[in-house]
Amino acid sequence: MPPSIPKGTRDFTPEQVNRRNYIFDTIRKVFVAFGYQPIETPAMENLSTLTGKYGDEGDKLLFKVLNNGDFLEKADEAALAARDSYRLAPSIAKRGLRYDLTVPFARFVVMYQHEISFPFKRYQIQPVWRADRPQKGRYQEFYQCDVDVVGSDSLYYEAELVQIYDSVFHKLGLPVVIKLNNRKVLSGIAEVAGIADRFVEMTVAIDKLDKIGIEGVRNEMLERGISTEAVAAIEDILRITTLDALKSRLAASETGVKGVEELETVFDYLSLAPVHNEVRFDVTLARGLSYYTGCIFEVAAKGAQMGSIGGGGRYDNLTGVFGLTGVSGVGVSFGAERIYDVMLELGLFPDDAAAGLQVLFVAFDEATHRYAFQALSRLRAAGINADLYPKPVKLAKQMEYANKRKAPYVVLVGGEEMAQGKYTLKDMRLGDIRLMGGSFQDSKDEIVIPPKQRLLTLEELVSLLIEESNEAVGFRIVKTVKREPPN
Repeated sequence: MPPSIPKGTRDFTPEQVNRRNYIFDTIRKVFVAFGYQPIETPAMENLSTLTGKYGDEGDKLLFKVLNNGDFLEKADEAALAARDSYRLAPSIAKRGLRYDLTVPFARFVVMYQHEISFPFKRYQIQPVWRADRPQKGRYQEFYQCDVDVVGSDSLYYEAELVQIYDSVFHKLGLPVVIKLNNRKVLSGIAEVAGIADRFVEMTVAIDKLDKIGIEGVRNEMLERGISTEAVAAIEDILRITTLDALKSRLAASETGVKGVEELETVFDYLSLAPVHNEVRFDVTLARGLSYYTGCIFEVAAKGAQMGSIGGGGRYDNLTGVFGLTGVSGVGVSFGAERIYDVMLELGLFPDDAAAGLQVLFVAFDEATHRYAFQALSRLRAAGINADLYPKPVKLAKQMEYANKRKAPYVVLVGGEEMAQGKYTLKDMRLGDIRLMGGSFQDSKDEIVIPPKQRLLTLEELVSLLIEESNEAVGFRIVKTVKREPPN
């Protein structure tokens, strides 16, 4: 059989991994800048840790890991005979792959509560697994980039998380809309509609609005036993677009009014530090995960057909199920896989995001090959990503390899270079209209067009490449010149 991988999973080529690392590195730098600390948790958790935290639909998407050895030894005989997989599962599987990073984080906080300082600000970048139906933008194995703070109920942190979203997507060059709502608002809607006991059914239906439309949401609520009158009242509220109008409409619900006031506080904080992306209140935002209790977030990319690329919310009771009560938390997640797909679709990756290799040495014979090898060690010691073609074969073959590796620079090493103790640096990306290193004069009276390659000492070579690597400078356009064809 030909080799294959499970549906909903993907391999990544070096080019793709470098682009993904560009995303991860950008996100990580913002997390660190905002004072968050890294942790990691196991891929597997006890099923008792995971189940009951994501709602009935979420629990069905948990990947379960069979017990070691003869997993049927202690199987529920009645469930096995009846072919009832849901009853059978607890007796043959005690562990599962993590569904998200938030629940494991809550477990982590409880286990290490005496070793961490509250408020505890953590970030985590690791894969998660969901037994969902694979489709565009939806995978069974994917990375999440989470940032959470526990140990404080201050709404300042909601505003900070919006700023983190805004900062990351601004740095990635990806325009987004950041949507906010509050689970207390949704509770208020249920109360005003007279279906407080059907809150979960209502939010599960509303959470599907983007997928099935308002008519689909209406039908689902009716199918779940919500009355026609209540459905009509809910639809009327879902048309509201301002907090003032919503506050008036939910006046009969103390919980709903509190949710609106929390949102007003968050937007007041944000007014003090303007953001680059659109931030708006959206009463239809539901976020189906059952552990959210306060503000909820969702991020959508502009100009791309993709679902949410980020989301999160406030959870007041999550650590309580593990024995630590009274610890409020709030956090958001970045959907790295979807962000990658959107950036690829919109052409937002910088040219060097997929390169990895900064410079390739090319030698002409055995002697110059050894000479290049000696210089190679010096560049690597200076932190420059450098490589040497393994044999001094034909120049065309070596240059072809440099192009395939997308190396922005090639160092040519021939007999003349070795005799002078120098190296020829060739820019593989630029034509004659750009400056390479050094200081050149450009004025209206004189156009300077340096060549595409330049002879440098080892010290000059290292200095120029470090400057380009660390500061993304060293080249500047001075003039575009139309060249006449040669005679």
